[in-house]
Amino acid sequence: MGSMASPWLRPPHSLLRPALGGGIITPAPLPGLFPFSECASTLGFTVDGFAGSFRRPVGQSQPNPEVEGTGRALMWAWPEQDGGAHGPLGGRDCAGGRGQRSRQPQSPGGGSRRMEGSSPLRPQDFPALKNDTFLRAARGEETEYTPVWCMRQAGRYLPEFRETRAAQDFFATCRSPKMCCELTLQPLRRFPLDAAIIFSDILVVPQALGMEVVMVPGKGPTFPEPLKEVEDLLKLRQKVDVSEELGYVFQAITLTRHSLEGKVPLIGFSGAPWTLMSYMIEGGGSSTMAKAKRWLYRHPEASHRLLQLLRDVIVEYLVGQVAAGAQALQLFESHAGHLGPEQFREFALPHIQDIAKHVKKKLQAEALPLVPMIVFAKDAHYALEELAQAGYEVIGLDWTIQPQAARERTGHRVTLQGNLDPCALYAPKEKIGELVKRMLEGFGTQRYIANLGHGLYPDMSPEHVGAFVEAVHTHSRHLRTAA
Repeated sequence: MGSMASPWLRPPHSLLRPALGGGIITPAPLPGLFPFSECASTLGFTVDGFAGSFRRPVGQSQPNPEVEGTGRALMWAWPEQDGGAHGPLGGRDCAGGRGQRSRQPQSPGGGSRRMEGSSPLRPQDFPALKNDTFLRAARGEETEYTPVWCMRQAGRYLPEFRETRAAQDFFATCRSPKMCCELTLQPLRRFPLDAAIIFSDILVVPQALGMEVVMVPGKGPTFPEPLKEVEDLLKLRQKVDVSEELGYVFQAITLTRHSLEGKVPLIGFSGAPWTLMSYMIEGGGSSTMAKAKRWLYRHPEASHRLLQLLRDVIVEYLVGQVAAGAQALQLFESHAGHLGPEQFREFALPHIQDIAKHVKKKLQAEALPLVPMIVFAKDAHYALEELAQAGYEVIGLDWTIQPQAARERTGHRVTLQGNLDPCALYAPKEKIGELVKRMLEGFGTQRYIANLGHGLYPDMSPEHVGAFVEAVHTHSRHLRTAA
């Protein structure tokens, strides 16, 4: 393991030290939040663009989040308003930012956090689920209509999203549980979606390993110090305390699950090992992934070590999300299409299989719900049969495969999800309806979840997104009636 003196590795509270001096932080309401039914309230402050909600007594050398408990005994709190600490307030799925360097969160969030004058918000006693259509479809059970949600449904195409995120660093937003909750719920106020997906980003995992990310407007994520040589692996944290480094995601999930009030299920997610590895080596997006693929050919053993390190963190991360309240999980292997069949089977598929196996094993060992798992391996058509046997209940599909062909190759062993071309939403609403009807006919009425073949784009019309959701519900009911 690399020395803690490495520029990549920063103690969890390093962000706060230069800014806080020796005084007490003055609480202020977090801006840009909109009620779902009745907003939960929190006190917060912003330091270097990071929103927080704890105090530091005068003269104390470190912030004091007043942590209680360890392991999966998660508990945190929001100040009470009107006698309650509840009420309502989703990935590479880049959003813009101010190009600031992303650092470790100011409050670790693992274990439990209690504030003065507040009651605990625990990942338990969640409101009863009112709409389980998505979960039933994921498990292969019969549904009355086809459930629908959209990748990147919490995104810049929504004016309220842009307003909430205005002048806020992207990863600072990711580290604010209340902001993530608010952004997750925004599309549900507009559209009758059948699932919510937590607002976060797949690159929080490399951050947990100690790497920095700069979010550049118009370009996306950039790693100032990408992995260049095998020796650079020593700079990464070899043992990651996931509750310490990614606890803010767990807090966001718990808050959002309570705030949803049982309206729809909440999906958690992570990037898959190969996709994360490619970002960490390329230093950002790439049309060829040549640097990352060069590692696979020249340094296969080191590549496997990195992939295994990522796999182990991802397993703990996904289990932690379920412990926090996630009701389904999606694994994004967004860069699968950059690999050929042989490389995919050597460097991607085994880790995808291991993640499903070990997540389910840990969930069972910790008496946590065995939630349905989705794998979305973009452009990996050559491995569709293997993915259908990889241990996931749902296979996500991009728009470059015919629904009938996907169904024939997977049979009815798994539920399929997808796969309308996102650009179809630029079409007139009537055309969107026709395309949706054709897609539904191709997939069939059962073991199917409607979605796009990738995420929503920033310049898309919310009205056309609404037309897509409405068309799925309307046409799927008609197809069932006809059948």
